[in-house]
Amino acid sequence: MDKHLEEKLKERAIQPTTMRLLVLQYLMEKSTTVSLKDIEKDFFRADKTTLYRTLKTFEKRNLIHSVDDGSGHTKYALCLEACDVVHHDSHCHFHCIQCKETFCLTSLNIPKIELPTKFTMTEANMVIKGICANCNA
Repeated sequence: MDKHLEEKLKERAIQPTTMRLLVLQYLMEKSTTVSLKDIEKDFFRADKTTLYRTLKTFEKRNLIHSVDDGSGHTKYALCLEACDVVHHDSHCHFHCIQCKETFCLTSLNIPKIELPTKFTMTEANMVIKGICANCNA
């Protein structure tokens, strides 16, 4: 297994088990977000609970972030390198209504939102829906 993957996990204080290394490699190879169902389909011999716990561990340690794209399934993608103790992934996502893929638009930040007094934001999620470049081709 690639030493780079092990180091990436160790940087986030995640014990590098075989399954964690395989899931990390899988996520690094994806250009779109993936759902737990997608991962289960590609890791059909793996225990579903182990896959779920792996994603939750990655998310807790800011290695990945979750996306609610309105599809009814939480999607996951790798965080930017800047995410360490705190998530700095405040970018927009694009959900294609044709192919149903969701993309991270890391160059497009969520605008700063001024909330009324005594309102406290804990997270923001901006999903733009339309037709992606692949489907438009």
